[in-house]
Amino acid sequence: MGIFESIILGVVEGFTEFLPISSTGHLILSSYLLKLEQSSFLTSFQIAIQLGAILSVVVLYFKKFLLNTEVIKRIAVAFLPTAVVGFLLYGFIKNVLIGSTVTVLWSLLLGGVALIIFEFWYRSKELTHEKNVADISYAHCFFIGLFQTVAVVPGVSRAGATILGGLWLGVPRKTIVEFSFLLALPTMAGATGLDLLKNASSFSYDQFSILAVGFVASFVTAMLAIKFLLSFIQKHTFAPFGVYRIIMAIVFFLFLL
Repeated sequence: MGIFESIILGVVEGFTEFLPISSTGHLILSSYLLKLEQSSFLTSFQIAIQLGAILSVVVLYFKKFLLNTEVIKRIAVAFLPTAVVGFLLYGFIKNVLIGSTVTVLWSLLLGGVALIIFEFWYRSKELTHEKNVADISYAHCFFIGLFQTVAVVPGVSRAGATILGGLWLGVPRKTIVEFSFLLALPTMAGATGLDLLKNASSFSYDQFSILAVGFVASFVTAMLAIKFLLSFIQKHTFAPFGVYRIIMAIVFFLFLL
């Protein structure tokens, strides 16, 4: 794996992290297309560069949300279920689930169907009065966190799981999308920190350089992706993302596997 592949994967990560199409799934499929050899470093790279995308949330939302203690408390409550599941299943997630192309494709396919079906049902859903992130109830925060735990399966999409969970609870679309952005902070920071703690000592200097390049690429691209999604949801549903997931899964099933 070289600098070129690092940039490609960084761009893929940055653009897909906050869209309901699974960044981890896209990284795995992109690695497959780039014919990268599956290794412990590649798996760690796929986890760690997500932190680059998450850093864009800090830059964009620091003043608006991250200085608000009410918002921080709600993020902490929502993060708890994922923290427990991620810690207990770390080995299984990294060694079995991440790297499984078949798992990714089935998750993309079924998740795409779920997105489309959900959007038809959501049209008649009564919305809550949680107009801002700080207004989301603690109970709703916890349940959104439970939805996020499903995303330990590559291809499910952390953003997709949290957004659908919030919409199902009646949280307004813009509110849950912004909450999903913020919830990514402790989730991906925790995943990256745990992985680097266990594996960083085995990385070479060149590998750290490759990781740094991917980190920067994902950060820059994620800034654009966040602005795109916030603009997109003003006029569209998430159904197009469901269609995209289904098409992508079918193409890979038919022509590449």
